[in-house]
Amino acid sequence: MSADANHSVYQTSGRVWLKDFEFGLTGLTVRKTGARVPYSPSVFAQVFDWFRYYFAAIGIERQTPSFTIAFTPERARPWYLIWAVSRAAGAVYTSDASNADVVMQFEDATYSPNTPPARLKPGAKLINFGCTDVSKSRVAWACEQGFGYKLAVDPLTHTGPAVEKSEINAAHDGRIVQCPTKPLPDRVYQRVIDNRSADPNIVEDLRTCTVGGKAACVFIKRRPVTKRFLNTNTEVVLRRPEDVFTPQELSQITAFTRAIGLDWGGVDVLRDRADGRLYIVDANKTDMGPPISLNLPDKVKAARMLAKAFRDYVRGPSN
Repeated sequence: MSADANHSVYQTSGRVWLKDFEFGLTGLTVRKTGARVPYSPSVFAQVFDWFRYYFAAIGIERQTPSFTIAFTPERARPWYLIWAVSRAAGAVYTSDASNADVVMQFEDATYSPNTPPARLKPGAKLINFGCTDVSKSRVAWACEQGFGYKLAVDPLTHTGPAVEKSEINAAHDGRIVQCPTKPLPDRVYQRVIDNRSADPNIVEDLRTCTVGGKAACVFIKRRPVTKRFLNTNTEVVLRRPEDVFTPQELSQITAFTRAIGLDWGGVDVLRDRADGRLYIVDANKTDMGPPISLNLPDKVKAARMLAKAFRDYVRGPSN
């Protein structure tokens, strides 16, 4: 298949995305995960905002030179951040991993023990094949490796409040429990991070996009403290990593990505209000985005920032 044909495939790959959903009378179901999303005005508004970004992302000028990219075992759909970013970076999609310049392990699952294809193009760059486990316990382990202090607690010996949450990625089912307590199956227990902002009624998540293990941009996500474990943001702002983190903290974030094997993805960083320490509480190698609540110009700006970082990581910085 020619580069032009591949380019066309990459541009129009979103046309089959409807197959990922099962539409019912009162809601839709995500076939991959079984998650059900009921229809509501807020959902329709989010879909409208996403389509605005989708068409804006298609209009982003593509960087050159181009390179071919293959996703395996799943193709990256348009609502995943890598779709717009790799396209803007000059990537040309191919379904033939054996002839791709870049091969990315892509499976929207907590556990993804996928190995690289048996046949690869000489010099092909492999992405995220070392990141096969983004469970909450693995994230807590990598956090300790990167920062040198513990996020996890033993619910049988810990005294005081703790966060109890599912091992599964993106469950958003955290709750605060009092310890000591008997641990439940498939749940993890972590210290409570006081990530409230200057306004004590608002918490801040520092969603940090990483490329090549390094922070590339930060989405500061704000929501009421009563909804701290949900993903319903009231405000999102875009910032450069160096405006949010110190050089030492940036090195610690990179150390976390190395420990968990994350070449591309997003990490949720929380800053403890009491002592200023950082904790990474979530890692996602198939992150969606940019966040819905971010304004459209900054969504496009973020895509451009990430596209440059991705191109530099894949091809090397331009002269």
